Amino acid sequence: MLRLTLCLVALVAYVSAVPAMEMTMARHLQTDIDQGKPIEHVFATFKKTHNKVYESEHEEKYRQKIFEVNVDYIKAHNQKFAQGQKSYFLGVNQFADLTHKEFLRLYTGHLKRNVETKASTYMSPFNVNLPETVDWRKHNYVTPVKNQKQCGSCWSFSTTGALEGQHAKKTGKLISLSEQQLVDCSGSFGNQGCNGGLMDQAFEYIKSVGGIESEDQYPYVAEVEDKCYFNRSLEVAEVTGYVDVKSGDESALQEALATIGPVSIAIDASHQSFQLYSGGVYDEPECSSEQLDHGVLAVGYGTDGGLDYWLVKNSWDTVWGDEGYIKMSRNKDNQCGVATQASYPLV
Repeated sequence: MLRLTLCLVALVAYVSAVPAMEMTMARHLQTDIDQGKPIEHVFATFKKTHNKVYESEHEEKYRQKIFEVNVDYIKAHNQKFAQGQKSYFLGVNQFADLTHKEFLRLYTGHLKRNVETKASTYMSPFNVNLPETVDWRKHNYVTPVKNQKQCGSCWSFSTTGALEGQHAKKTGKLISLSEQQLVDCSGSFGNQGCNGGLMDQAFEYIKSVGGIESEDQYPYVAEVEDKCYFNRSLEVAEVTGYVDVKSGDESALQEALATIGPVSIAIDASHQSFQLYSGGVYDEPECSSEQLDHGVLAVGYGTDGGLDYWLVKNSWDTVWGDEGYIKMSRNKDNQCGVATQASYPLV
């Protein structure tokens, strides 16, 4: 009980933090960059904005050098955006003092699928006219953006996101579900806690054990705990099966999103442009459709300025991207693998 109480206190403190203030400070930070303020001044603002504290003076100087490299990259990219050569823009976020290699190690975590799953195969509906735009947030099927922190547990957030949507669709109640339960308890199903996992394996786990607890009952701590604390008497949502959408088929993914609800997807998030994405329709020609390293949640689709996009919820807090979301290119040969490993649970 003490463990739960302490975790709940920490969770309440985190949720009641001041994201609006962070967003305002981030805008001021971008203004400083745009106005050509000295890098020392900009870095000081960055540290204050994102509560950065370094272990030593040497570490701080090292981080400032990395920050400067990333700022130069952002400036060069955004100049192309201003000239109409890019469809999205970048910005300084909480990851701007990390090398790209560090970023990938700390914040991705989707494993390569190397075994056949027990999923059913998605069957396209007959004679259904799909809407031009879908956004399941407007139907109260999507919980607020969460934060996986420095733990490669993206797969667990994608899993809960899809199940939260299906549970809300069935019951009319949107409940935030426990990623920590999946991190702690689904290892025997092939997942590796903070070192990666797969959404289908997480769906299979939830189905096998009889359910999943809420975020409130089993809160997230961004590390693997000493044991699994799942209590079946506290489960709030169940999985009866799960469905894989035809791999690589963006039309099938669009149909599933329009008719089923939010869908778990895996993507290639290995590019520096993704690390520092801030807005617009993300179009990265170097993106792979097979080398997938990050689990996220597709919550809709649409068209912006003539560019088709997937609306994707990430798990890197609201200070990343467009308040925690990204618009990823749609109908561009499955760019970044958005349709390669799409799936959703049955409830």
